[in-house]
Parts: sequence; structure tokens; C-alpha cells
Amino acid sequence: MKILIINGANLNLLGSREPEIYGNRSFEEYLEALRARYPGHEIELYQSNIEGELVDALQRGDRAYDGIILNAGGYTHTSVVIRDAISAITTPVVEVHISSILAREEFRHISLIAPVACGSIMGFGLDGYRLAIEHLTNR
Repeated sequence: MKILIINGANLNLLGSREPEIYGNRSFEEYLEALRARYPGHEIELYQSNIEGELVDALQRGDRAYDGIILNAGGYTHTSVVIRDAISAITTPVVEVHISSILAREEFRHISLIAPVACGSIMGFGLDGYRLAIEHLTNR
């Protein structure tokens, strides 16, 4: 199975950014562990802080991957264009958030992505990515 993980704005800072919320493990370290756990899967990572580049990655990923895991970061709450990109593609997209967006500031409570994703996972730390892989594998 081919899976594309797309991480949005500020997720390149995992391991150093607000460790009380996001932990102190870099995503690159976690990605190595994911790949080791799923040796039969091809798991690729794309990260950008730029909204349009995330849209481009979603469009490129359509039909090239069996599933996409998207953590859009703050764009979750603001980006109609990312929502529209997910609606326009056929590859299933699972929304992941490291923290529970419902337990944070009120402006984070609404996800524009959730209604067009095949599932949403939040609040399980980096393990949410593993849960998303399990979901995509068992679809």
C-alpha cells in the first residue's frame, strides 16, 4: 500500500515546538518507526508551510497513492481551498491532529476538512498517524 503523509504549517518544528502539546519527538524520527512497523507499505512524507503547495501535493497524490494522511495544522480551520482540493480528488484522505482540537482554543474547534475526509483522528499524539494507516489499510 502506498500512503502519502502531508503535514502542513509549522509541523516541520515537531520536537521543538510547544513540547507540552506536541511532544519532543521529531516527525522524521517517528516516520522511521512507522516505516519499520509497516514494512509492506510505502510511506512518503511531504511537508510545507505554504497553503497552495499543500493543495498541489493533494492533487499530485490523487490516484498515485492508495491513501493520504493530512495534518493541515492551522489551515484546518481556515482553508477552503484545501477542503475543495480534498473534495476534488478520489484518493481517500484521513485528517489527523496530534492534539485534540476540541480541547484547545475555541477558534480551533471547527475543521473545514473533516466533512470531506474519510475520517478524522485527533488527540492521540503522533500515534494518530499509525491509527490513520490502520484505517486506510482496513478500508
